[in-house]
Amino acid sequence: MRVVLTAEEVRVLGSLVEKSVTTPEYYPLSLVAVTAACNQKSSRDPVVAYEAPRVEAALHGLKEKHLLWVVSSPEGRVPKYKHRFREAFDLSEAEQALLCLLMLRGPQTPGELKGRGERLFAFGSTEEVEAALRELAQREEGPLAVPLPRRPGQKEVRWMHTFSGMPAQEAPGAEGCEGEAPPPPLLDRLGLLEEEVRDLRSRVEALEAFRRGLEEP
Repeated sequence: MRVVLTAEEVRVLGSLVEKSVTTPEYYPLSLVAVTAACNQKSSRDPVVAYEAPRVEAALHGLKEKHLLWVVSSPEGRVPKYKHRFREAFDLSEAEQALLCLLMLRGPQTPGELKGRGERLFAFGSTEEVEAALRELAQREEGPLAVPLPRRPGQKEVRWMHTFSGMPAQEAPGAEGCEGEAPPPPLLDRLGLLEEEVRDLRSRVEALEAFRRGLEEP
């Protein structure tokens, strides 16, 4: 099953998955609860401030894509929402946890995913996280997660979900517009600045010496 989700649908779906695991006693969620889950300031990147109509539109979109059910509350008055994420994509608990983290917090390294995923799934090691990510990347119907190009200075590869489409695979370290030379490394820039400071200092000293020469009788 291949779907493309909006940013709002990704946040709503990730929030539903998270709350179904971490607070099952309050699940399924009402529109008010889903909105609060989307807008919470912890464990979210970026932090958002969605209004209820925007969340409701995302819930409708997810229902149209068969990624959630609408269920009635015991009183039968307030509709509540329940995801069907695992069923739709045939996910293990570990795979669901990783995708949930990627949807809620953006690209992350295996080490970050292990540390942040304890409430969702207890990974035994970073290697276990990496193995699950590779499984997600090798799906026959298309990858659900992919590694991003490693940038200069990065030790670990970051991973990203593909529910909003495949990320742009720019060359490592490539920045700016086509045809523009990449900026020089930080150490080179510091060296140039130091050289400019020395040059300016020598000019100031020369001007001061010239001024003193004019003032002498």
